[in-house]
Amino acid sequence: MLTPQGRVVMISGASRGIGRAVLERLLAAGCTVSAGVRDAGRLPAHPNLTHHRYEATEPGSAEAWVAATVERHGRLDALVNAAGSNTRGTLLDGDEAPFDKLWGINAKGPMRVIRAAWPHLVAGGTGRVVNIASLSGKRVRNDNLAYAMSKFAVMALTQEVRRLGFEHGIRASALCPGFVDTDMTAHVTKWPRERMSRPEDIAVLAEVLLHLPNTATVAELLVNCRHEDML
Repeated sequence: MLTPQGRVVMISGASRGIGRAVLERLLAAGCTVSAGVRDAGRLPAHPNLTHHRYEATEPGSAEAWVAATVERHGRLDALVNAAGSNTRGTLLDGDEAPFDKLWGINAKGPMRVIRAAWPHLVAGGTGRVVNIASLSGKRVRNDNLAYAMSKFAVMALTQEVRRLGFEHGIRASALCPGFVDTDMTAHVTKWPRERMSRPEDIAVLAEVLLHLPNTATVAELLVNCRHEDML
């Protein structure tokens, strides 16, 4: 296992939900965390935590966040792309605005962060990328095609990071939960909240993925809170 102490990890969407749980887990493990958020007021105070404004759809935002992180900490070891949205868009609805929105936030957002961070991840020899994807990026079980398409794109992005970065020691993993008890699933009524996965449990898995050695990489990790056929 890689030693977490001193490793610098950037986390998007770190003020709430899965991103917040990952932030708390990594700080407890000894990592230095650079949080990319809209509202820094929701972050805890911690000596190993810095924050920077990050807006997934804003050109230049990812680049500025990466530059500020490296300037402050002198290195960059890993990324956790947790920022996301779950706007509803269906196949037969002529309004494509939800598709465009989710493509920008869920797919192009992490792509821009990875691209900006790439030379720093290469330099370290043990760069890590964990993309918070979804089981909706592996199969379609409801009519929110906009969300599913964006998460299928995250799976493709993860594969390309693995392919392009492998010889440089970069390892990428797609972490794919089903329902998680966060505000993003507040609208869900077909599955009881007490039977959803907990964000702190997803954070445990993210920590493991970030600190596995180069010789033990996990491409996809699927997390179920209900029975599904194996994908």
